[in-house]
Amino acid sequence: MDGQGWLAERFEEHRTHLRTVAYRMLGSVSEADDAVQETWFRLSRSDTGEVRSLGGWLTTVTARVCLDMLRSRASRREEPLGVHVPEPIVSHESGVDPEHQALLADAVGLALLVVLDTL
Repeated sequence: MDGQGWLAERFEEHRTHLRTVAYRMLGSVSEADDAVQETWFRLSRSDTGEVRSLGGWLTTVTARVCLDMLRSRASRREEPLGVHVPEPIVSHESGVDPEHQALLADAVGLALLVVLDTL
């Protein structure tokens, strides 16, 4: 398997977590998908040989991409037309997974950092 194929497999292992982080920060499924795609582009162009924790690196990059998107939205003064309610995510999982709850708690922590950054 070539390097890009290996990297793509590792990325796919983290995609759900990255999408959750992006969704929590952006409140939109389509913007979250855009952020995850941008994270993949940055990963594919980066030298990850020195990265010890790919999951941590990807989460950090995703959070920074989301912050950039939020800043861009604010600089263009984009405002929702009505009350902004985040899009619901339909999950096909049955039962609650403790790992999923921990990841969700991390995502909420990142969202709070965004809020604090805007204050």
